[in-house]
Amino acid sequence: MSANDSPRGQPTMTYDSAFMKACRREPVSHTPVWFMRQAGRSLPEYLKVREGIPMLESCMRPELVTEITLQPVRRHKVDAAIYFSDIVVPLKAIGIDLDIKPGVGPVVAEPIRSRADLARLRDLTPEDVSYVTEAIGMLTGELGATPLIGFAGAPFTLASYLVEGGPSRNHEHTKALMYGDPQLWADLLDRLAEITSAFLRVQIEAGASAVQLFDSWVGALAPADYRRSVLPASAKVFDAVASYGVPRIHFGVGTGELLGPMGEAGADVVGVDWRVPLDEAARRVGPGKALQGNLDPAVLFSSTRAVQAKTREVLDAAAGLEGHIFNLGHGVLPTTDPDALTRLVEYVHAQTAR
Repeated sequence: MSANDSPRGQPTMTYDSAFMKACRREPVSHTPVWFMRQAGRSLPEYLKVREGIPMLESCMRPELVTEITLQPVRRHKVDAAIYFSDIVVPLKAIGIDLDIKPGVGPVVAEPIRSRADLARLRDLTPEDVSYVTEAIGMLTGELGATPLIGFAGAPFTLASYLVEGGPSRNHEHTKALMYGDPQLWADLLDRLAEITSAFLRVQIEAGASAVQLFDSWVGALAPADYRRSVLPASAKVFDAVASYGVPRIHFGVGTGELLGPMGEAGADVVGVDWRVPLDEAARRVGPGKALQGNLDPAVLFSSTRAVQAKTREVLDAAAGLEGHIFNLGHGVLPTTDPDALTRLVEYVHAQTAR
């Protein structure tokens, strides 16, 4: 079953929303808009409610997660909410000793680099992340017909954090393991695929209307390495949630050369960063997929006229697509003016009304 089929059971309140229709490549009344990292540091109301609360703790408080997730929907009138969390939450939930350090990112106390280390990656159960189920239940009650996007980190990106011990510019330990011990690497990604699949199933069963798999670091790989050493694990994740019939989105940064094989992984929607125009991205991905993207986040620091001109370029490049969801080519930058995002949503909706 794919996102073009009916969901399990009766159609939900969100089924006929512009976002869900675009995911299914059906005609829409306007191009739907949402932004990666729309709930976060660019909003003063976010900074206020998060004050003094560490990132991982904030991800485990259902009422706080609900408030933060709803903030950009209220302010910007985006067409979808994305669940507020972090890609390392399921790793923390199964007992990996890690923390998200301000200004650095996720830091793992004991990196995973040997076969013996694999034993630390146990199965994820719904009980491990009961706060996710609770928060999504609260959110869907508040959102009504606005879809909620669940998400998870892709196996490669999670593996990179685990093997490197934190963020990395060159991924040297990760690539050394991938090239030097391909069987251990395959087993590591397979375990992470199982954990990621379980995390997405929890979100879907709690009420998420769609899911996005973030492969933030996969652009560091050559296409042949991606196809051989990463694609099988990502495909396993998408296959694990296929029966739910919810749209599945696949996104990575710097992945222009990987769009073809990423499209083969099984998602219904492929996210595109700002480096490749959407019409060219469609050629690389091939038919049968909607595309998401792809305004450069830095454009939002320019004048309103410049933002609209660059937005028009994106919309023109998307004119012939089977389905298009407007987004940035990466996440909202922390110092972005929130009003610029609100104006951008209004502009896209007005320009694409039909």
